Amino acid sequence: MNGMKPEVSHIRVADDCDCLVGKSLEELKELAIRMGEPAYRGAQMYAALYVERVAQIGRMTVLSAAMRRRLEESSRVGLPEIMRRHRSADGTVRYVLRCAADGGTPALGVTRDAVIETVFMPEEKRQTICISTQAGCAVNCQFCLTATLGLVRNLTSGEIVGQILVALEDNRASLKPQTNVVLMGQGEPLLNYEAVMAALGIILDAKGLGISPKHATLSTSGIIPGIDRLAKEKVRPKLAISLNASNDEQRDKIMPINRKYPIAKLMEACRNYPLRTWEHLTFEYVLLGGFNDSVEDARRVAKLAGNLCAKVNLIPWNPGELPYRPPDAERIEAFRKTLVEKGQRAFVRYSRGQDVMAACGQLALVESAARA
Repeated sequence: MNGMKPEVSHIRVADDCDCLVGKSLEELKELAIRMGEPAYRGAQMYAALYVERVAQIGRMTVLSAAMRRRLEESSRVGLPEIMRRHRSADGTVRYVLRCAADGGTPALGVTRDAVIETVFMPEEKRQTICISTQAGCAVNCQFCLTATLGLVRNLTSGEIVGQILVALEDNRASLKPQTNVVLMGQGEPLLNYEAVMAALGIILDAKGLGISPKHATLSTSGIIPGIDRLAKEKVRPKLAISLNASNDEQRDKIMPINRKYPIAKLMEACRNYPLRTWEHLTFEYVLLGGFNDSVEDARRVAKLAGNLCAKVNLIPWNPGELPYRPPDAERIEAFRKTLVEKGQRAFVRYSRGQDVMAACGQLALVESAARA
C-alpha cells in the first residue's frame, strides 16, 4: 500500500452498448428511430427505466408487444445483480453487486465482471444511497479499506445509475419521499469523469431519476483537474472534498494523491469553485486517533477553510484491519468546539452500518455475519 498508484482516467470500461440502463433520453430516442419507431418511443423507454423502474423489457407495456420482442433480441435492461445483502442492526443495507461485462470486447479494454458495493441507509423522512463509481480504487488512501482492493476497472454510466435503481427497487415498499445520493462508495469519481457525468445527467434529470442537485453529493480526494471541470458543468451535484489532514506532511502520509495535488493548490481550486446561491463546500475530515485529531490540527483546518463558504464534517475513523484507531470522544468534541470557536461550521458524523462493514472507508468486499 506504500506509494501512490497511477491515475486511471484513461482506462476503458466494458462496452455496454446493448444495455438500456445508462442511456440518455437522446440515446434512447435514437435507438427507437433505428428500430423504425417514432422518437417518442425512446422517451417512453426512458420513463419506464428511470421513473417507473421497470427491470425487464417484457414489462415495458407502454411499448407494443412487437417492439418489445424486437428490443429483447438486441438489448437488455442491464441492472447489476444482487449477490449478497448485509443488513445492519441500524437498518443500513450493504449490497454486494455483480456488474457483468458480457457486452465488452478486448478492443475496448477490460471485459471482466466487476463486484462492487452500494449502501442503502433508511431514515425517518428520507433514504440515502451511497454508490460506487469504480470497482476498487487507485487513490490508495492509507486509512481506507477500499484501497486494499486496488483498481479493478471503471464503471459504466449504466453500472453507476443501476446501483440506485437496484437499491430503490429492493426497498420499494418502504421508501420515503426524499432520496439522497452520495458518490462516496468505491472509487474516485473524478477519475471516471465521463461515465460519472453521463450517469449524473440521468440521476439529476427531473424526467429521469429526478434527484435534486441539492440532494446529490460527489466526494473527491482532491483531483484538481476534475474539480475544475466539474465547476464548468451546468448540471452538477454538490461537492465534498476529502481533506483528512491539516498540513501537507500529514496528508502525504495518509493520502499519496497530496504529493501531486498539495493542500495549497487544492484550497485554491476550492476558492475558484463557483458555488450556487444555496450551496456550500463540504470538507470531510476523518479523525484518526492520535494522528490528526489535536486542537492544533483543528486550528489549522479552521484557517484553511476560513475564507470559504464551507462546512466541515468530522468522521471518526471506522474500524478495519489497518494500523489506525478511532479518536477518543473528548478529542472529537475538542476538535469540533475549536472549529466552531474559530467561526467554522462543523458537525460530527458517525457512520452507519459499522457492524456489516458498510461505513465510510470500510467498503472492501468483506464478509459479515449479518446477512439477508
